[in-house]
Amino acid sequence: MTRLTMHAIRAAKGRQKLVQINVDGADQARAAVAAGIDIIVNGEAARWPAIRAAAPDTHLCLSLRYGDQASAAEVLRAAFDALALGADSIYCPLSPAMIEPLAREGIPVCAHAGYVPQKTRMTGLRAFGKTAAEAKALYQRLKDFQSAGATMVELELVAAPVAALLTPRTTMTTVSIGSGAGCDVTYLFGVDILNEAPRRPRHARAWDDFGAEARRLHDARVAAFSAFRADVATGRFPSPAETVAAPPGVADAFTEWLDRRPQD
Repeated sequence: MTRLTMHAIRAAKGRQKLVQINVDGADQARAAVAAGIDIIVNGEAARWPAIRAAAPDTHLCLSLRYGDQASAAEVLRAAFDALALGADSIYCPLSPAMIEPLAREGIPVCAHAGYVPQKTRMTGLRAFGKTAAEAKALYQRLKDFQSAGATMVELELVAAPVAALLTPRTTMTTVSIGSGAGCDVTYLFGVDILNEAPRRPRHARAWDDFGAEARRLHDARVAAFSAFRADVATGRFPSPAETVAAPPGVADAFTEWLDRRPQD
């Protein structure tokens, strides 16, 4: 599998639908590679080296965490650090003013429009683009990101017809998460695909139930640990088979030696 460059991703716009997964670590990254996923994403910096090693030939978008950087200079430094750890592109949930310095330095940037989880305190948890006025505002937001130099934009919980109309009207690659099939890239989180999260959002689908298996394994661990504790309490563990034996006479000789010693 040849790693997609941002140039190749942009060239695919309108010609080929791409698939993107947010992986939670190296295991999911390896699975994504084996499944032929085009783009993988992660926002936990401590995991980036392992994820890059697990997916050396897959486009890796590393996410800047909202609030970790408070100035354009800090954003730029963090982006360069992510590139040094193997990023092919950078996800940045900040304003066009913060994105522009990255684009100016030739760093591929994915912006975020529609529902942005980090900004829920201002917007509430809801879908976007369900009115003509809001669709127009989204159009302008995308134009602002495009003018700032963003190469991709994540559209989250945007009304599907609106997302489909916006996609051909921007040079950016649009990424749908809960925004229908009309974008250039379709995106989900690995934990939702595998049903590992405590609550799966309405826009996501699970294709397996790793959560049930995790619960089964947890219950099995508790049962095994409880049985160990009970067997220790009742003397059933350790048994002679799990105990180091001494050759005949060693314990008797040691006892005699101890008895001849002054009281400790």
